[in-house]
Amino acid sequence: MSKNPFVIVKTAALYLLLFALVFSFQASRAAAQNQVMGEVKFEGTTKVEKDAGVWVDGGYVGYLKELKGNKKIMLLPGAHEIVVRQSGYDDFVKKVVVEPGQTQIVSAVLLKSPRATAPEITSTLKLNIEPKRAAVFLDDKFVGHASEFGGKFRSMLISPGKHRIKVELPGYRTYDTEINLLAGQKTEVKTVLVPGSIEQAGPLIKKPN
Repeated sequence: MSKNPFVIVKTAALYLLLFALVFSFQASRAAAQNQVMGEVKFEGTTKVEKDAGVWVDGGYVGYLKELKGNKKIMLLPGAHEIVVRQSGYDDFVKKVVVEPGQTQIVSAVLLKSPRATAPEITSTLKLNIEPKRAAVFLDDKFVGHASEFGGKFRSMLISPGKHRIKVELPGYRTYDTEINLLAGQKTEVKTVLVPGSIEQAGPLIKKPN
């Protein structure tokens, strides 16, 4: 039994119309949201700033140079606190007031901390972590994001002895492990973070020391 070509064409037209209506609704909603929200963009002059971790209102959002495109930061209007953090440097802290539908730029400048010291005897730690944008904490102190310590020529020099490694990212379960290194020893920590609820985010990516 042959199908009526008119019915087929009409059905296809209805599907196209439905798709167009859904797309138009989503576009209108996104446009309305952009009018309500304000965008914050980040700038950093050196690699230190570009690889630094960014916290907004006490929550980790990623490292500075990645916060654009589908990872751009859109905030509700009002006052917000921005903290840019890198190991060995004093925190850059800035309070911003976000206006609806407007964009403002935060230019981060990190200054070397006078309290920063490097161990005379070291061990080498390499990280192979996914996602690579996850925040890494050594003994509960932020040291960078995972991609900084992975790859052929990237690693972390730390003092020998026991250390606690935590890797955290909003939307994933915290990875927590302990290592015990001898002087001159090289080791690698490898893991893939398990997806989880935003409510499972550990305290370090909310209020790190």
